Amino acid sequence: MPGTPPIADSCQHKVARRILPFFFVLYVVSYIDRANISFAKPAMSADLQFSEAIYGFGAGIFFLGYILLEIPGALIIERWSARLYISRILITWGLCTVFEGLVRTPAQFSTARFCLGLAEAGFFPGALVYLTHWFPERNRARALSGFILSVPISFIIGAPISALCLSLHWFGVPGWRWLFFLQGIPAVLGGIIAPYYLVDRPTKVPWLNAAECQWLTEELEKEKLRKKSQGCVSPRSVFINKMVWLLAGALFFIVLASYGYIFWLPTVVQSASGFSTISATMLSAIPFCAAAVLVRVMGKSSDRTGERKLHTALPLIGVAIFFSGITLPAQGFPLTMIWLILTGALLWAWTPSFWVLPTVVLGESAAALSLGLINSIGNLGGFVGPTVVGYMLTRWHSYSSVVWLLSGAFLLAALLISFVPMPAVARCAIGITPTSAASETQVTST
Repeated sequence: MPGTPPIADSCQHKVARRILPFFFVLYVVSYIDRANISFAKPAMSADLQFSEAIYGFGAGIFFLGYILLEIPGALIIERWSARLYISRILITWGLCTVFEGLVRTPAQFSTARFCLGLAEAGFFPGALVYLTHWFPERNRARALSGFILSVPISFIIGAPISALCLSLHWFGVPGWRWLFFLQGIPAVLGGIIAPYYLVDRPTKVPWLNAAECQWLTEELEKEKLRKKSQGCVSPRSVFINKMVWLLAGALFFIVLASYGYIFWLPTVVQSASGFSTISATMLSAIPFCAAAVLVRVMGKSSDRTGERKLHTALPLIGVAIFFSGITLPAQGFPLTMIWLILTGALLWAWTPSFWVLPTVVLGESAAALSLGLINSIGNLGGFVGPTVVGYMLTRWHSYSSVVWLLSGAFLLAALLISFVPMPAVARCAIGITPTSAASETQVTST
């Protein structure tokens, strides 16, 4: 990064090489375990005679369990030990994924998904909190993009892996059950490794020399003092903070729309193409290939320019426009697939800049609390979206009405982002002086 001392670059490169690949793998596993239900859905629903409404409710109830432990999990990671709590999360969610393969009734399906949500709660905001212990704000969007890159990658990897699992029929057990059995194992293994691999804070670690440890510790301490001197939000004030609630509301609509897209993507591809379940599952990976590139590009661009809001809002507007394209009448499968690919390409491009916003304004405990609160409220959309989509498809059998609803949710999220205030502390954190800040008023103080 221009203008940074050589020791800063060497330190951050070492930290990135050490930490990001591990969290990248963990989040790939997380999303595979969270979204593999979309790949299992056609075969599972046919085998167990689940309606669209039963599937939608079961897929969405994951998020009710998820939000119950989201805030406590983030605070535990901030105040206790990230490596130990993340280990607990990984082992329990891996076991719950395995249990999904045993369900036979709608009640068992909903219970298994609810327990999976409870088990995984706290991982994402906890990981974000953990990264703030190792990356100063000026490098944070790029670091987060390396972490969030795992989301589209999980679908690129998860689709062919899921297709392979669906093709298995060992011991007379259908493939959709093997999908859950086999995909729960990596999380358990990650939970066993985490306590030995992760270090909670950059005090004395063998892979950083003394000068690098000192620079990173001092840089993070300066950031903490800067927030305090400019009136950073206290933990008590998080619950009445305008920025937190705007971000939470925006994330609610983003998650609502995103999971409506994700959970039904293989079904839409199969319906539009007429291909087999396995072929449709393989094709479902294509929309996420471009997403893997755009997440990284947007993270670097946001850090380079210091701009956060437009980097968040514009991709959401693009998603709404492209996704609505699949409702055009009399279009064949190739054009439908193009719209789905363009939608998938932008589906996570907003994330690096979005999750930097609370961390540049709030103090440590307040940031952890806000991340948990934002993610909790946002993930309510993960329950509402699939439940509403399942109900609409069961009652009206109209994909067009669903698409318009989800596209509108993306647009509403972009509108809420435009009202997010950006205090002076956020501009100072990236090296924008008061004189130069005036020129950015139109961008950062919309």
